[in-house]
Amino acid sequence: MVTPSFPAMRMRRGRSAPWIRDMLAEHRLHPSDLIWPLFICEGSGQEEPIATLPGVSRWSVDRLAEKVREARDIGIPCVALFPNTPPALRTDDAREALNPDNLICRAIKAIKDAVPEVGVLTDVALDPYTAHGHDGVVDDKGRVLNDETSAILVQQALVQAMAGADIVAPSDMMDGRVGAIRAGLEKTGLIDVAIMAYAAKYASAFYGPFRDAVGSRGLLKGDKRGYQMDPANGAEALREVALDLAEGADMVMVKPGLPYLDVLARVKDAFGVPTFAYQVSGEYAMIEAAAAAGAGEREALVLETLLAFKRAGATGVLTYHAPLAAKLMAG
Repeated sequence: MVTPSFPAMRMRRGRSAPWIRDMLAEHRLHPSDLIWPLFICEGSGQEEPIATLPGVSRWSVDRLAEKVREARDIGIPCVALFPNTPPALRTDDAREALNPDNLICRAIKAIKDAVPEVGVLTDVALDPYTAHGHDGVVDDKGRVLNDETSAILVQQALVQAMAGADIVAPSDMMDGRVGAIRAGLEKTGLIDVAIMAYAAKYASAFYGPFRDAVGSRGLLKGDKRGYQMDPANGAEALREVALDLAEGADMVMVKPGLPYLDVLARVKDAFGVPTFAYQVSGEYAMIEAAAAAGAGEREALVLETLLAFKRAGATGVLTYHAPLAAKLMAG
C-alpha cells in the first residue's frame, strides 16, 4: 500500500468533527452485541445485592421476568443464567445439576413463559452444584475426573435444553464434552439447541466476584489449573477451539476478556466462526472501582472496553454492564 506523506496526508482530517469520525468508524456497538448474565437465587420476591459486584444482584425466579423484559425493551437479545444453589443441595456428585426442577430449570421455564422472544443461554458445569467447588467430580486424591464428569455434563445439558434453553454453554473445560453433548442433543431430538463452547477458558485471577455470586467462594479445594488453560499459552487456545468446532460447537468463547484480546483476535482470524468474549466479574469490578475512586468515567470506560472486544473480532460480549451499555448505545 502506497501512502502519501505529510503534508499531502494529514490523518487528523478524519478526526476533525463528530460527523466524520462517525462516518469513518471501523467498528460499531449495538445492543444486539450483548448477552446479559443474570444470577438466580431461591425464595420469592428476592433481590440479593452482591457486595463484590456493586450494582449486580441475585434474583429469585419470580423476579426474573421483569429483568428479561428490561433486556428485551433495550434491545439485548439473550440472557445467560447462573444459579446460586443452596448449600444443602451441593454434593460431591453434583446430583442437583440433573434435577429437572432445579433452580436454573425453573428460571428457564419462567423466562420462556413470560418473554419467549429473548434467548436463554445456560451454563453447563458442575461447580454451582459441587460441595468442593470444582467443575467436575473428583477422585479420592482431589483430581477432577474427565470422562466421568463429561457423562454428567451431557445429562445436565439435556435437562436444561428440555426446560427450554436455547444455547447450552459448557464452561467446564473437560476434554470431549462438546462432542458428547452434541450427540446427546441429537439423539434426544433437541437438534435446534445451540452449543456455545467455553473453548478457551483460562485459570484466571479475575473470577473472584463470580464465585461470590454463585456461592462457591471458600468451597474450592485446590485450584482449577489442571483443566482450565494456563494464562501463559496462546497457541493452545487455537487447538482447543479447533477441537470444539470439530465436535459440534456452533459458537466459541474466550474467557476472560480484556486480558486475552490477543487470543480473541487469533481465534477469530483463524476460524472466522461466531466468537464471543466474556467480560468477567473481575473486569466489571475493576471498572466499578475505578469509577468509584474517580479514576475514570464509568460510561466511557464501559463503552471503550466493549469497543475493544469488537475491534479484536468479537461477535458479541457477555457483560454485567449490558443494560447500561445498551442504554448508552441507544443514545
